[in-house]
Amino acid sequence: MLALAVLATVAAVVPGPAARAGEATHAIAMHGAPALPPDFPHFRYADPEAPKGGRLTLGVLGTFDSLNPFVVRGLPVQMVRGHVIESLLTRGYDEPFTLYGLLASRVETDPARSFVTFGIDPDAAFADGAPVTAEDVIFSWRLLRDHGRPNYRTYYAKVAKAEALGPRTVRFDLAGADDRELPLILGLMPILPRHAVDPERFEETTLEPPLGSGPYVVAAVDAGRSVTLARNPRYWGRDRAVNRGLWNFDTIRLDWYRDDAAYFEAFRKGLYDLRAETDPGRWETGYDFPAAREGRVVREEFPTGLPRGMAAFVFNTRRPVFSDIRVREAVVRLFDFEWINTNLFFGRYRRTGSFFEGSELSHRGRPADAAERALLAPFPDAVRPDVMAGTDAPPVTDGSGRDRATLKAALDLLGAAGFRLDGGVLRHTATGQPLAFEILVTSKDQERLALAFARTLERAGIAPAIRMVDAVQFEQRRIQFDFDMIPNRWEQSLSPGNEQAFYWGSAAADEPGSRNYMGVRSPAVDAMIAAVLRARTREDLVSAVRALDRVLVSGVYVVPLYHLPTQWVARWSEVRHPAATSLYGWLPETWWRAGGR
Repeated sequence: MLALAVLATVAAVVPGPAARAGEATHAIAMHGAPALPPDFPHFRYADPEAPKGGRLTLGVLGTFDSLNPFVVRGLPVQMVRGHVIESLLTRGYDEPFTLYGLLASRVETDPARSFVTFGIDPDAAFADGAPVTAEDVIFSWRLLRDHGRPNYRTYYAKVAKAEALGPRTVRFDLAGADDRELPLILGLMPILPRHAVDPERFEETTLEPPLGSGPYVVAAVDAGRSVTLARNPRYWGRDRAVNRGLWNFDTIRLDWYRDDAAYFEAFRKGLYDLRAETDPGRWETGYDFPAAREGRVVREEFPTGLPRGMAAFVFNTRRPVFSDIRVREAVVRLFDFEWINTNLFFGRYRRTGSFFEGSELSHRGRPADAAERALLAPFPDAVRPDVMAGTDAPPVTDGSGRDRATLKAALDLLGAAGFRLDGGVLRHTATGQPLAFEILVTSKDQERLALAFARTLERAGIAPAIRMVDAVQFEQRRIQFDFDMIPNRWEQSLSPGNEQAFYWGSAAADEPGSRNYMGVRSPAVDAMIAAVLRARTREDLVSAVRALDRVLVSGVYVVPLYHLPTQWVARWSEVRHPAATSLYGWLPETWWRAGGR
């Protein structure tokens, strides 16, 4: 009910008229007009009366070796982005994809989105006092285009020309890009100081604190263990409407934990202040400790209007073992969600069957409309009939852990792919090779799930090997696609765009560092992504995304796992949050410490 209330509140905001061609405005929406007027006082989900001060301590599972989140190398501290390094525009989290002025107070484009011009706020400055200029913006664009992560290189290479129209005005020519999202992508580009970044060394890992224009600076670094951010007392944007009620802590300390058990135990002892919980077993039984019983630790559920994302075991289709879709279909059938959910997770999870689960972008339960069918018509074999009709669903077992019907269906598929049981071992009839693959994991929770999955695979004669590696090795192998199967999660927004090419586009299949981990190379997928990017209306976007969802599901590239219906967060009671929740769910940048202590 609260999620519906959030959506109703958002829908009740009356958007202003869309900007005329060539008119600079305070915000830009992907489709339609921004919901908030130029003189809005603050975002609905932020409390402008929130007290300032105190320290927030956050726990992070894993480790880090770099403060540069903009390149492929290393395990970076992601919070540098946003807290230390800002962008020209910032998201409004009550709308699918609308950006409001931050470093740039004005933005201008045309109906065709053949260009975008940003007018930089005259007060915008880096933490050392140097002004943010058009030359810094152009420098950042070139640097990230030539040396940044693959997604930056893909996005920014579409720009035909960048030029400074004045000290604080920059224009990007987008002619020929055929990408209506590109002005917004450029609005979210991290802006780096030209005078403080060495392009020759940009792709290296570094623990040197970066210089940014954001509300915080890096105050201390203990390599692999902790990072402390301190509020910048001279932060240029502290009084802007987009920042009222945000960035309330004087310091934010990030502490890393290598082991999941130690990570949770540290929270129980009060060593960090809040944690997002995703383990139903822990949520149900793990919080029975004195501080929780006494109300000093509070558990809350937050609604979200976002797609639930796709958590899955990923098939690496580059590997021969998973090149046959019938093998992949059989392996999907052998994931016994009903047994796992009951025995490991207290029945709290819901099964995921869409890459945009739980949103209007999902195909589930919806037959393809005329617009989707027109998009898919050139690819008649790309979508299964049940997926086209919206009647598909992940396989369901009897929950016994030994469902014979499921096992038979899987063995029938494997038989059609050329495999036969030989003394309890599934072998290919032509080569005699057993069906075997490695599941690469990096945490005890992932290992536990993989072991449960392996049990049903072994009943079919498949030989899975589970290998647990540390976070650094896991990331290195994932970046290079050096795995048979891994667990992964793709988050999705309410306005999918360029990132879809980075996730599933053919050009990303062999690009190290992309998120096309399964190795999708599909003309139908590429065409649906192109339709997403050229959509001019919300209706066109929804149809294109649903069509993309149908193609991805029909391709059987993953073993879909599960999702929670709400966001779970546990916090120590001194840490508070606004009464209103955004469409995107909880936002820690809007939280504060009681009394500011």
